[in-house]
Amino acid sequence: MAGSTRTRKSSGGAGNTRRLVIVESPTKARKIASYLGANFVVESSRGHIRDLPRGAADVPAKFKGQAWARLGVDVDHDFEPLYVISADKKSLVTELKEALKDVDELYLATDGDREGEAIAWHLLETLKPKVPVRRMVFHEITESAIQAAAANPRDLDQDLVDAQETRRILDRLYGYEVSPVLWKKVMPKLSAGRVQSVATRLVVERERERMKFVSASYWDISAQMDAGAEATPRQFGARLVAVDGTRLATGRDFGSDGKLTGKADVVVLDEQQARAISAGLQNAPVKVSSVEEKPYSRKPYAPFMTSTLQQEAGRKLRFSADRTMRTAQKLYENGYITYMRTDSTTLSETAINAARTQATDLYGAQYVAKEPRQYTRKVKNAQEAHEAIRPAGEVFRTPGQVAAELDADEFKLYEMVWQRTIASQMADARGNTTSIRIQGRAATGQEVTFAASGRTITFAGFLKAYVETVDAEAGGESDDAESRLPQLVKDQDLTIAELSADGHTTSPPSRFTEPSLIKTMEELGIGRPSTYSSIISTIQDRGYVWKKGAALVPSWVAFAVVGLLEGHFGRLVDYDFTAALEDELDGIAAGRQQRTTWLSGFYFGGSIGPDGSIGRSGGLKKLVGTGVEDIDPREVNSIPLFSDSEGRTVVVRVGRFGPYLEREVDGAAQRANLPDDLAPDELTNEIAEKLFSTPQEGRSLGTDPVSGNEIVAKEGRFGPYVTEVLPEPAENGTAPKKAPKPRTGSLFKSMSLDTVTLDDALKLLSLPRVVGKDPETGAEITAQNGRYGPYLKKGTDSRSLVDEAQIFTVTLEEAQKIYAEPKKRGRAAAAPPLRELGNDPVSGKPMVIKEGRFGPYVTDGEANASLRKTDSVESITDERAAELLAEKRAKGPVKKKAPAKKPAAAKKPAAAKKAPAKSKS
Repeated sequence: MAGSTRTRKSSGGAGNTRRLVIVESPTKARKIASYLGANFVVESSRGHIRDLPRGAADVPAKFKGQAWARLGVDVDHDFEPLYVISADKKSLVTELKEALKDVDELYLATDGDREGEAIAWHLLETLKPKVPVRRMVFHEITESAIQAAAANPRDLDQDLVDAQETRRILDRLYGYEVSPVLWKKVMPKLSAGRVQSVATRLVVERERERMKFVSASYWDISAQMDAGAEATPRQFGARLVAVDGTRLATGRDFGSDGKLTGKADVVVLDEQQARAISAGLQNAPVKVSSVEEKPYSRKPYAPFMTSTLQQEAGRKLRFSADRTMRTAQKLYENGYITYMRTDSTTLSETAINAARTQATDLYGAQYVAKEPRQYTRKVKNAQEAHEAIRPAGEVFRTPGQVAAELDADEFKLYEMVWQRTIASQMADARGNTTSIRIQGRAATGQEVTFAASGRTITFAGFLKAYVETVDAEAGGESDDAESRLPQLVKDQDLTIAELSADGHTTSPPSRFTEPSLIKTMEELGIGRPSTYSSIISTIQDRGYVWKKGAALVPSWVAFAVVGLLEGHFGRLVDYDFTAALEDELDGIAAGRQQRTTWLSGFYFGGSIGPDGSIGRSGGLKKLVGTGVEDIDPREVNSIPLFSDSEGRTVVVRVGRFGPYLEREVDGAAQRANLPDDLAPDELTNEIAEKLFSTPQEGRSLGTDPVSGNEIVAKEGRFGPYVTEVLPEPAENGTAPKKAPKPRTGSLFKSMSLDTVTLDDALKLLSLPRVVGKDPETGAEITAQNGRYGPYLKKGTDSRSLVDEAQIFTVTLEEAQKIYAEPKKRGRAAAAPPLRELGNDPVSGKPMVIKEGRFGPYVTDGEANASLRKTDSVESITDERAAELLAEKRAKGPVKKKAPAKKPAAAKKPAAAKKAPAKSKS
C-alpha cells in the first residue's frame, strides 16, 4: 500500500501477532518503523482526518435544514458535534481501512496530549476496527522509548478526548456567535476567538498606554572618577544621585502622565541646574563615603517547556513562535528532542543523570550541582503531565555530534535545548556586587552624592554552559555581564576626571514582542502553550496585529474590535474570566467536570465558573443575542485621538475599506487617508495636520494634455502616489463590461506630495518605459519602479538600476551592458569587512569580520563562524577567530536534505454511499 512502512527489527510481541500502528506524520512513521519488529506496519493519518464542517458546503445534505447545522454542533441535544471527513483525507481513510483487514491489532500511537488523544479517538470512530485497539504513548522517539511503549500500551483516555472536544466546540460556539456581530458592526470577514481576541486586547491595551503616555524630562550628571595609578581599573563611571541629601529623580519617579508620582521626596534637576552643578564640581575634591560589598548567587534556569522555548528562541535566535514550533516538531519526529508541547519543567531520573554526567565531562565536577535539581512551575494553570523539552535518549548527543544531520534552524534550536538542559543540572553562579557612594561639594555650595555599582563573577557555574538572552524591547542586563570597580575604602580621596550633564526623557512601556506576549499570556493563564504559536500567527493573518521589526503593533481595526468587545461583551475578553475558563476546561481533562453539563452552562447559562462568569450571567447565547441592535457602528468605529490647535477632536474612523482620519471643519467632515505603516502611537497632531493637508480627493496637479484627464496626487494606504481622474460615464450611455482603470504611479523617494509637479506625475504615469528590444532575442526591455527600487526587466530577468532617475535616462546600449554582467544577489555592492585580522593557521588565508543576516561572523573565505555573545568585533583576537573557524570545520558542512519525491497520484476512491454520521450517539 502507498505510504506503508513495514519494520525491519525484531522486538517483543506475542508470537506472530500482526499490528497496525497509526501516527500523525509520515516522518514520525518512518522513524518509529525502524525501531519495531517485522510484524508491525506503521502508517500516518497526516494529522486530523475529520473535523467540524468548515462551511455550509461541508454539511451533509440530510442535516442542511437543521437550525444548528451552521454551527456544526447540535446545541439542543447534548452539544453533539457533526464531524465530516476532510475531502483530502477520504482516500487515506479508505487505505487505512484496507490495512486493517490484514492485522490482528490496532495501535493508535498519536501524541500523548489532548490533541493526540482526540486524533486517536477520531481514527477509532471512523475506522470502526473489528480487532483489539490499544493506545501507544511515548514522549521521545528513541529505540528504547518506542519498544517500551509498544510493550506497555494503555486504553484511550476518554477524559482527554472530552477535554479536546469541549475546547473545539467552545471555540466554534464563540467564533460563530461573536464573529457575525463584528461583520455587522465593524466590517465583513472579521473573526473573534476565545483566546485570539484576548491576545489582541493585550496588544491594543499596550498601544493605548503608549498613546496616552506623556514624556517627562529630567537631568543628572555622569562622571568618570580617578582612583589613582595603583587602582585597577584606574577610572570608573559614577552618576549623581543626590543633592544636599535629597535623592535625584529618575525615570521611575514619574507616572505615565509625565508628573512625579508623589511617593518620594526627590529633586528634579533641569538643564541649567545640572550644568551649573557640573561647572561647580570642576577640580572639586571628592571622597568615598561608603563601600558595601555583598556576595550573590544565581540558580540555573529551568529546562525548557513550550512557552519558554518559544520565548528564548524569539530572543536568542530571532525565530517567530511558528518557526520555533515547526523546527521543534521536526527535531522531535526525527528523534533528537523529547515531545515539544509540554507545560512541565521536570526531568526524568535518566535525563538528570545524562545531564549531570555530560556536564561533569565537559566542565568538571566542581561545575555540577551537588544534588540533582528538579524544577516546579509557578505559573497559573501549570500542568505537569509530560517531561520538559530536552535532548532525546539516555545519553545526550552533543551539538557537534548531530551538526551534519541537521539543517541550520534545527541545529540552532537543538544546541539551545542541549545547552539549557545541561546547565539546569550545574552549580549556582556566584559573585560579588559592590555599591559605592562618593561625596563632594560644588563651588555653588551644594553637597553632592555620586553612586557607582559593580558586579563581578567569582564562579561562573551554569553560566559556563548557558546564558539567557535579554528581551530586545524591554532591555536589561544579561546574567553574565560584569562591571568591575577598583578596590576602594571609606574616606579614600578620588579625583574627577570627566563630568557631563546629561538630559533624559521617560519612555512609554515597550510594545510586545512575540516572546514577551507569550510570557504575559502564560502569566495570566490565558490559552495554552501549545496554542500560542497559532494564536500569534492568527492575529497577524487576520490583520489585527502587524510587525514593526520585532514589535507587535495593533491595527486600527483591532482598536475597533477590542473596543466593541470591551464595551458590550466585556466578559469575553476579561483576563481573569478567560484564565478561569482554562481551569474549568482542565477540570474536564482531569475528570472533575462533565462535558455536556459544562457546555450547557456556558452556552445557555448555569452554575459554572466564578461569580460574574459568562455561565452565571446567562450564558453566551443570551450575552450575544441581546442588545446587538443597540450597538452604534459609528461609535464603535470611531477612535478619538486628540484635539487639534483649534480644539477640534481628531478621530480615526474604521470604514469598510480601511481606516481614515476625520475632524469637523466649519460643520463639514474633513477626511484624510492613513498610511498602513503608521503605528497608532506615532500618529501625532503634527502628522495629522500633514495628512489633512492632502485631502482624500487629492491635490490637483493639472490636466494631462493628451487624455484631457485631471491628474491628482494622493496619500494612499501604501504611500503617496499620482493618478488620473477618469470621466464619469454618460447617464444614458451603456456601461462597458469592463470599466477602464486609471493609471497610477508611486512617487519616487526623492518626491513629496507638497512639491510633485504635473511634469513629474506624467513621467510617473508613463511607466514602465520601453528602453528597446534585445538585438539577440528580440525581447522587450523596460525600465520601471518597483517595491524594492528601480530596475530593468527583460522577460523574467530583472536587473537593478542605480537610482530612480536612471529609469528615464538609461539607453538600450547601457541596458545591454547591464545584462551582459553576471547577475548579483541583492541590490548593493558587497559591504566592506567590519575588521581585518591575520591569516587563519589552517587555510593560510586572511580572516575578516563581516556583518551577516544574523550578526557579525568571521570568515577566511572558506568557512564562516558566527561570533558568540561574549565576542566583540573590536576586541576579538586572531587566536579566538581561528578557534571559532576550527569549531565550525569540526562540525562539518550542514547536510542538505534531498527534496521529497512527489508521490504517485492515488486512485480516485469510489463515491461514498452516504454522508458521514455524527460522532457519538
